[in-house]
Amino acid sequence: MTKPDEKKSTLRSKITKRILETEIPVVVYGVVFLTMFALWRYQEYDELAMDFFVELGGAAFTLFIIDVLLVRSKTKRWKVVRDDMNYLIARHVNRIRDGVATRVFSFETSVPDGLSDLEYSLEVRKQRTAFLIDMADEMPEAIIPRLNEAELFSEAGYDYFNEKASEIWDVLNIRYSDFFHPELVSQLIILNVNLRDLCGHIRQYQKSKRFPASGETFKRIGRQGAAISLLKIIGVLNYLKQEGYSETAALTLDTEAGPKK
Repeated sequence: MTKPDEKKSTLRSKITKRILETEIPVVVYGVVFLTMFALWRYQEYDELAMDFFVELGGAAFTLFIIDVLLVRSKTKRWKVVRDDMNYLIARHVNRIRDGVATRVFSFETSVPDGLSDLEYSLEVRKQRTAFLIDMADEMPEAIIPRLNEAELFSEAGYDYFNEKASEIWDVLNIRYSDFFHPELVSQLIILNVNLRDLCGHIRQYQKSKRFPASGETFKRIGRQGAAISLLKIIGVLNYLKQEGYSETAALTLDTEAGPKK
């Protein structure tokens, strides 16, 4: 798995670069240059054209010089916040990955003895990554028998995934979300929607207790809907993991976050 600090372009690196780039469209620069060229070309015919040329020169100075300086200043001031937001999203994603694997599918690892805590954590994450990648290729009918229904469709299961949906929504609505890449925002929205849908399917399943006569029907609908939502959730989680967003809590004082492999 590629680390966020490697040369491969990821969503996480795009967020880092996003604030370094001016938000003024290239077409604006093109229009200014073309207009200045046209005014300079025909300035001998009209003194007014020269006045416009001077005005546009001032505008060009503002666009190319002042804007660059402001962007660089903003980058320096907000670097810490940007890095913290990256880490916050990565932690949320990692926690949801762990919750889906362990709570929904009762995922268990097989880790050899004698490993350090850091090595143990890396091995668990490696096995969990392989597990979720395999699950993403399954059809809904294939994962239904693998669901831990007692935990997934319990009140605790509903509260857990509803809480995770709220955490993602809070991230999207934080004032610093302007620094997010649009693709990341899209993925987080999809994740939030499908977590909410999963909660809806859990409630559908739970209606089997309220309406015993139609209990099996409600359970069947709940299982099918949950399987579909889970596959979508796993797909987003795997994508965000690949793009550099999945970190454990720090295990040592030497790093700000846990292992990223």
